[in-house]
Amino acid sequence: MSENKKAEKIVAVKGMNDILPAEAPLWELLENTTESILKSYGYQKIVTPILEETGLFARAIGAVTDIVEKEMYSFTDSMNGDLLTLRPEGTAGTVRAVLEHNLAYDGPKRLWYKGPMFRHERPQRGRYRQFFQFGAEAIGFTGPDIDCELIMMCRRLWDDLGLENIRLELNSIGDAGERLRHRADLIAYFEANIDTLDAEATRRLHTNPLRILDTKNPAMQELVNGAPKLLAYLEGESLAHFEGVKKILDHNNVPYTVNTRLVRGIDYYNRTVFEFITDELGAQGTVCAGGRYDPLIEMFGGKPTPAVGFAMGMERLVELMKSSGEIAAPSQCDVYMVHQGEAAQMQAFVLAERIRDAGLDVVLHCAAASGPGSFKTQMKKADASGAAFAVILGDDELANHVAAVKAMRGGSKTGADAAQQQATVPFDDVVDYLVDQIVGGDHDHDHVHYHH
Repeated sequence: MSENKKAEKIVAVKGMNDILPAEAPLWELLENTTESILKSYGYQKIVTPILEETGLFARAIGAVTDIVEKEMYSFTDSMNGDLLTLRPEGTAGTVRAVLEHNLAYDGPKRLWYKGPMFRHERPQRGRYRQFFQFGAEAIGFTGPDIDCELIMMCRRLWDDLGLENIRLELNSIGDAGERLRHRADLIAYFEANIDTLDAEATRRLHTNPLRILDTKNPAMQELVNGAPKLLAYLEGESLAHFEGVKKILDHNNVPYTVNTRLVRGIDYYNRTVFEFITDELGAQGTVCAGGRYDPLIEMFGGKPTPAVGFAMGMERLVELMKSSGEIAAPSQCDVYMVHQGEAAQMQAFVLAERIRDAGLDVVLHCAAASGPGSFKTQMKKADASGAAFAVILGDDELANHVAAVKAMRGGSKTGADAAQQQATVPFDDVVDYLVDQIVGGDHDHDHVHYHH
């Protein structure tokens, strides 16, 4: 490369986005809140690999689904020829881990996961090629009660995040025999109206006709509305299970709409399916989708085991948090160390370590390309850091073995104005002073300060 030629800038892969520091606090709030709620319901964390054998998803999701046919990032491992896929969803890997490690040997399990998923689809608002999900899976539970627990857990999350205008849609897709009878009648109905079907619906007619009910094509809405309803095919246990779900939700004043067109394009679902939907994200209105998947574990070679779960898109929830007015003001630290001169720098390192030993977060000012920075410049940095206090060391402080400790945010015990509140504290007392002011005082000792 010529010395004068500027290197070409490298940018992120399309549909795979950076989460920058300014936005990270909102993500942290979402993650902390979600993890806290999952724990409060007794769910335990599981972490599975991002890469799995391609056959895992082909078997679980179904070979004739859009995900497997069009959207998976699959490749052949150049070292050994294995067919591998970046996970497009989290349930299959979780169930694989449960079976491989015999996790359910001693009874039902409540599990949760989070992490990146990958689908090669057209990027749009709240929908990306690398996207992050939280998911929960309850394995080994048979009744409608666990279905409702998952739904109510989601509602608690929306409430704790201050999210409004998220509605619950509910349906049952019955068991295999009921779906087969419905499927035959559905195909016959659409074949009798073949001229109304668009190209996509025609392609799906004999492979995945349920997905035709999902169509957004305005020209097909009247036809789809008149299609046979799967609910009408439910019998015995399926019908009792769905009635049980509705009864528990009604008793707990959980509003919902039965949407007979709510289906799943993935083969392993049965009985209860649900979605939480908003109108605030444009076309991508589903923020959480879940349902029962009793057949999946047996499909993977295990003993018949009931299961139900959900997954929620974190990007979409962050978008909703922003639109609801949620602001996360980043706070890098509790204390910012300001110093001038080499001797002061040495003492600043010592004090900073002592303060960290006491459990506080400290940013020590370090020289930038423009130089070490004047006191004024450093105090601007201290203010921008969100620190509650600045600890200031200069020649005068060193000579007297003290530090100047300045309140940056107000609200300390004395109630003095922050701009005027500055204490002179002996080196040996700095840690106790700061702990008393930040942890024992009125300051909210969070590393990120949230405002709704």
